[in-house]
Amino acid sequence: MSRVGKKPINIPDGVEVNLEGNKVTVKGKLGQLSQVVDKNIKIKIEENILMLNPVSDTKVLGAKHGLYRNLLSNMITGVSNGFDRTLKIVGVGYRASKKGEDLEILAGFSNPVIFKNPGDISFDVPDNTTIVVKGIDKQRVGQISSEIRRIRKPEPYKGKGIKFADEVIRRKVGKAAASAK
Repeated sequence: MSRVGKKPINIPDGVEVNLEGNKVTVKGKLGQLSQVVDKNIKIKIEENILMLNPVSDTKVLGAKHGLYRNLLSNMITGVSNGFDRTLKIVGVGYRASKKGEDLEILAGFSNPVIFKNPGDISFDVPDNTTIVVKGIDKQRVGQISSEIRRIRKPEPYKGKGIKFADEVIRRKVGKAAASAK
């Protein structure tokens, strides 16, 4: 049995969890998410607590037990509070702005890069060097953030590029400083 999977999930007020066979649907103030759970994992809802129990104690099922527990926990958090990921743009002339629902990013290319909004995600640009990606699905928010970062990854010499706000760029010494030794 997974240590993570053993933890009960509290269902906050305003969140509704429905079971249909092995499909779990979570509805909240921000939206609705659904997840198909392995048939070897049994789900119980008692009062405002969601519990997952595996049918047997195999290693593979223990891993899935913890996985589905965290997926369901993230779904409940997403529909009640949502998730966000902040990106910083570093570099002279590098900036971002919103064009309707899409993002326009100037990152050292001859033309601006237009990043289309996938629909289930929202973008916020508080200042021209910060992008906030928001949504109810944690996996989707992370995926879209990584795709934006991939437009211009931070380089190790000057640190120019698009990076996550909490990311630390390991810097390298340039040729001139390396040959001066």
